[in-house]
Amino acid sequence: MENAKGSKLYLFSIVLVAVLGGLLFGYDTAVISGAEKGLQAFFLGATDFQYTDAIHGLTSSSALIGCIIGSAISGLFASRWGRKNSLIFAGICFFLSALGSYDPEFLFFTHGKPTYELLIVFNLYRILGGVGVGLASAICPMYIAEVAPTNIRGTLVSWNQFAIIFGQLVVYFVNFIILGSHTNPIIDTVKGIAAVMPGSDPWTISTGWRYMFVSNAFPAGLFTLLVCFVPETPRYLALIGKDHKALSVLEHINGTAKAKQILAEIKSTAEVKTEKLFSYGLLVIFIGIMLSVFQQIVGINAVLYFAPRIFESMHMGNPMAQTVIMGVINILFTLVAIFTVEKWGRKPLLITGSFGMAIGAIGVALTNLCNLPPIVSVVSIMFYSAAFMMSWGPICWVLIAEIFPNTIRSSAVAVAVAFQWIANFAVSSTFVPLYNMKMGGLTNFGHIFVYALYGIICIIAALFVWKLVPETKGKTLEDMTALWRNKHR
Repeated sequence: MENAKGSKLYLFSIVLVAVLGGLLFGYDTAVISGAEKGLQAFFLGATDFQYTDAIHGLTSSSALIGCIIGSAISGLFASRWGRKNSLIFAGICFFLSALGSYDPEFLFFTHGKPTYELLIVFNLYRILGGVGVGLASAICPMYIAEVAPTNIRGTLVSWNQFAIIFGQLVVYFVNFIILGSHTNPIIDTVKGIAAVMPGSDPWTISTGWRYMFVSNAFPAGLFTLLVCFVPETPRYLALIGKDHKALSVLEHINGTAKAKQILAEIKSTAEVKTEKLFSYGLLVIFIGIMLSVFQQIVGINAVLYFAPRIFESMHMGNPMAQTVIMGVINILFTLVAIFTVEKWGRKPLLITGSFGMAIGAIGVALTNLCNLPPIVSVVSIMFYSAAFMMSWGPICWVLIAEIFPNTIRSSAVAVAVAFQWIANFAVSSTFVPLYNMKMGGLTNFGHIFVYALYGIICIIAALFVWKLVPETKGKTLEDMTALWRNKHR
C-alpha cells in the first residue's frame, strides 16, 4: 500500500534527535564560561609549575583541539560508518568527557591536589569531549540536510543552530544555579603573575567547576540512547547501494511517489560512492572553508566562552545574570533566522548580520576608547551577539550542509568544519592575553584592539558573501551538484 504524503511527525522526530547533538555541541563548548575562573583558581594552587594566563587560555580552549580532530575525521567516519553510527560515537565521547572533567584525579592522582600531570589529564578529557563536538558539528547538520525536504531544509538545519544556542543558554542557567550563593574567585595580577586573592570562595575553587562539567553527562547519555533509534540518511544509504532502505526512509518522510522521484535524483548524482575532493574545482571548497573561518574570526566564541569575565570587567551588576540575559537574546534572534531563512534567503541574512556585528563590536571598542558609560558597552556586546545569531550562527551551518555536491559532501564538510574549529581555537586561546594587553598609558588597550579588529573582520565577511557565495534557497542538494559541475567546466 502506497504512502501518499509521508509523515511530518516522523520527520520532525528524527530531526529532533539530531538537533540534540547541536544542544550538546552548545552545552559542551559553553560550559567553560562558568567554570573557567574556578578552574583557573584551582590550578593557580599548583606548586610544581606556574599556571600563567597563556596556559589558562590553552586550557580553556583545549576542547577545541578535540573539535579540530573530530571535525577532521568526521568525513572518514560519515562515509565509512555512516551518519548514524558516527553520532553514536560522538555521544559516547561527550559522556566520557563529562565524567573525566568532573574527576580527572580518578584512579591515578590525589583528589584536590593540582599538579602539572593532572592538568594534562584534565585537558585530555576536554579534548575527548571536543572530538564529540567536532563530529556532531559536522554530521548533525549533514544528517538533517540529507533527510529534509527541499522546501524546509534551511529551516530544519537552522534548528540545529537554535539547539546549539539553547544548549549554551541551558548551561548558563545550570552554571548560575550551581554557583548559587557562592561566588567566583577573585583573581588579580600581582607582579605580573595571576594570583587568587584572599576572601575567594573555596567551594568554587575546589568543587563548583566540577559540578558544571559533569552536568553534561545527563544530556549526553540521553542523546546517545536516542540516536540508536533513528534511521540512517537516505542519501548515505543510496551511496552504499542500499536503495531499498533509502526508499523506505524517503517514503516515511515524503510519501511513495515523491520518494521514488527523490531517489532517482540521488542516484543520478551518486553513480560512484565518492569522488575526489576537488572534482568540482577549488572554488566550492574555498567558499566552504572561508564561510567556516569567517564564522569564527568575527570573534563570537571569545564572547560566548568568556562572557562572565567580560561583563565583570564592565562593573555592571551580576555578570552571570547578564550572561543569562545574553543567552535569552541569542535564542530570540536565532528564531529570527529560522523563520526568515526560506523567505529572505541565505545571503541577505549573512550580509545584514555582518554589518550589525560590525556596529556592535566597534561600539565596544569606542566605549573603551572614549570612556563612555559601561551600559553602552553591555548593549553593544548584546547587539553584536544578536546580529551573529540571526545570521552567521545558523546560516553558516545551513550553507555548509547544502553547498557541496553529494559525492564529496562528507569529505568537504569535514575539511570546512575542521578549518572552523582551527579558527575557533586561534580566537579563543588568544582572547584572554589580547584582552588583558596594555600599551602605554592605556590599561584597556586590549579591549579596544580586540573589538576593533573583530569589527573590521565583520565588514570583510560581508564583502566576501556578496561577491562569492551562491544563494542556495529553493535548490535541491542535487541542484548544487549541477551548479558546481557547470562552473568547473
